[in-house]
Amino acid sequence: MGKVQDVLRKVKQKLRGDGNPTVAKIRRQRALRDRLWRGLPFIRLLLFTVGYVWMLVIPSSQLGQGTYIDENALQPGQVNMYWNWEEVHRADQILADLEQLRDRNATSDEIAQYSVAVFEKLGIPARTQRYSFDAVGQVINGTNAYAVLQSPRASGTEAIIISASWLSRTGEGDGTLNLRGVSTVLALAEYLKKYSLWAKDLVFVISDGYLDGMQAFISTYHGESQSNMRAEPLSLQSGVVWTALNIDYPGHSFSHLGLFFDGLNGRLPNQDLLNSVSLISRHSAGVPILIYDHIDPREARNLPSLLPSWFPKALKENPDVQEYAARARNIYRQVNYQARGAASGVHGLFHQFRIDAITLFAVPANGPHGFHALGRVLESSLRTCNNLLERLHASFFFYLLVGPGLFMKIGSYLPSAILVGTAMLFSGLGEWINAGWIHSIAQPAQGDHEENKKVATQAAVVKWRTRHRPVLQPIVIMVLTHLLGALLFFLVSSSWFSARRTMNGIVLFLAFSAIPLALSQVVPPSPASHASIPAVLKAFNLCFASALISITAVLNFPLAATLAVLLGLPLTFAPTSPPASPVPSRVAKYAAYATLALGWLVFCPEEVRKAVWNWEVLRVWFAPFVCVVYVPLVLQAGLVSLLPS
Repeated sequence: MGKVQDVLRKVKQKLRGDGNPTVAKIRRQRALRDRLWRGLPFIRLLLFTVGYVWMLVIPSSQLGQGTYIDENALQPGQVNMYWNWEEVHRADQILADLEQLRDRNATSDEIAQYSVAVFEKLGIPARTQRYSFDAVGQVINGTNAYAVLQSPRASGTEAIIISASWLSRTGEGDGTLNLRGVSTVLALAEYLKKYSLWAKDLVFVISDGYLDGMQAFISTYHGESQSNMRAEPLSLQSGVVWTALNIDYPGHSFSHLGLFFDGLNGRLPNQDLLNSVSLISRHSAGVPILIYDHIDPREARNLPSLLPSWFPKALKENPDVQEYAARARNIYRQVNYQARGAASGVHGLFHQFRIDAITLFAVPANGPHGFHALGRVLESSLRTCNNLLERLHASFFFYLLVGPGLFMKIGSYLPSAILVGTAMLFSGLGEWINAGWIHSIAQPAQGDHEENKKVATQAAVVKWRTRHRPVLQPIVIMVLTHLLGALLFFLVSSSWFSARRTMNGIVLFLAFSAIPLALSQVVPPSPASHASIPAVLKAFNLCFASALISITAVLNFPLAATLAVLLGLPLTFAPTSPPASPVPSRVAKYAAYATLALGWLVFCPEEVRKAVWNWEVLRVWFAPFVCVVYVPLVLQAGLVSLLPS
């Protein structure tokens, strides 16, 4: 027993060291901090590498899992469907009437009145709603038609919306008509009225235009107002809308049903709705499902490969590589919609009011499906939604759909952006510490003898001393750049800019690149005993960008991932310029950052138009976010390179 105690005592003494244990503990903590500080560049590089590599492997076939139904009350595909060829014939008759309206260039009022007449002939109360939007450089007018089929089995406190827009989402509303989608809704109303099993009101909406008509209807339905929107009040009301299905059928027939689900500002519907419609379509109606309208080339040999032609043949024929390419295409489309805050269809306007909605897009093809298959899918899907006793809540609201029947949970992809944000945070904290400390060589007292000089030089030690870090000046610079971004947004969303978008884009690019360049000349140099303003500005810039990416990742991962790619390395490695560095070199570095911040004004005029339109009409935050948040952050990094440190 005594030997064991002696061993333990020796181990404790070895760990604690000789002397006071508190002093030994402080020494160990200092040694650990020194080791972490020396390893900070490696830790930062590791976090960046793992974060970016993680983003690249998200489409891998080794990640993801199959979709499943969480809400037991849904019971998808458990009913008999009675939609048949009689209803198909009725849909064809309505389609013929709509084609006549199209051929004689009928007005929005005439089209809406026709829809109302069809509803009222069935005994369903229906009305029209006129609306207008004052958008930049244009006035948008239209007329919606809507009808409310009241539930025979309930008080009408809940509702389901079945909608179709006059314009299809083909080409993002480029003018392709959605005649078969509208005729499907009108024929479906006649069919559904025959049954008394509905526990929720059914609201049928034929919206004018593409997105503007539904925005006017759904905003008015919920009592929301916009300063630039004038819409007639709705004389027919129903209850709280839980789910909505939008039908988009632009072709003569279709081969697949594509699911569009992205909403405004990155919102997503509950995944149970997607999974239920997918299951019904595949197993009850025999219609294959796609994510968006992406047909896999492995299923249709006449389609070109997703991989570039210069890719080695062995890799192009590898199943894992083909699966990676198919998933990457789906993820890229999802990131493209959600990062821009754009809706992928009319359904996306419902999400802002906590309504789970999707668009069923009939992918145009030479068969084999038509009104018959689509009607059966809609009938069974509506019966499934009719089973709900409460809002959908059991399944996921944050996910990536990588393929039909495959998805990724938030925990599988979220860390990639968080790791990049953490690397930026460590970089910012490192810059803050470097700005507040400076080292000097302290020489001990030296003797007069020559032989003592060598000993004195070897005994020289590095001494660290603190220095003042200017805080007010960097904060003022950051506030001014964000105010400059607000001014940029005001100009971009003005009628002056929309009149000559290409030319004015170049003017704004040059002006807003030159303003910080001119203002940098009035920034006073820091005293020798103080830290430089660019060093502190870089620390604040990195910490702010890190917080922005980390917070955004929880709300809108595609936007956070985009920010991580565009801001991560450029902001972290923004070089500070010593006072002796030549001015042309500093200006060239700043010009590179100015191009990264403002280049979209010159190179993406059409995207600028869409972003401003989405803000004016749909209240999408992408345009003000880019101008007020993204542009100032990159310009601040440019000023770090421009100002002498």
